[in-house]
Amino acid sequence: MMAGGTAALGLLGSGLIVPARAKGVAPTPSMRGGSNNYRPGAPIVERIGGGGFWMTGSVRRAGDGAPLAGQRIQIWAHTTEGHERDWHSHGATLTDANGEFRLEMPQIVPAFGQPHGHLAYDSGEFKTVFLRPIMANAGDTSLSAHFVLEPA
Repeated sequence: MMAGGTAALGLLGSGLIVPARAKGVAPTPSMRGGSNNYRPGAPIVERIGGGGFWMTGSVRRAGDGAPLAGQRIQIWAHTTEGHERDWHSHGATLTDANGEFRLEMPQIVPAFGQPHGHLAYDSGEFKTVFLRPIMANAGDTSLSAHFVLEPA
């Protein structure tokens, strides 16, 4: 597959141009350290704490890459308002009709030398995935993470 999800065109021996067969979208593997301080059942919230930082991303289905609406994503991090193990540093949100999510939270600050967030897909319809994306700069005010899920 080419960038942007467009299938490449291939040539057959007869000279006909036909769509190349898509190999499919591979599932996202869990990241090492992603499940640290995970708390099953964190509530769905409008915002974590006072806000000021945005965690965004998308959720798609493995194979065809279709966006997945209504999927629960839990988010937690070490922030200006608490440690990643603190219950008040955790919250969950749902993906919209386009499979995208967005949750405001306090500014992420470095923990163990790295500014990073934690995210989990844990609804049960698909296999659980834990992500631990690292920010490029501790002063960034947003971080994105993307899930590709396979059926449980």
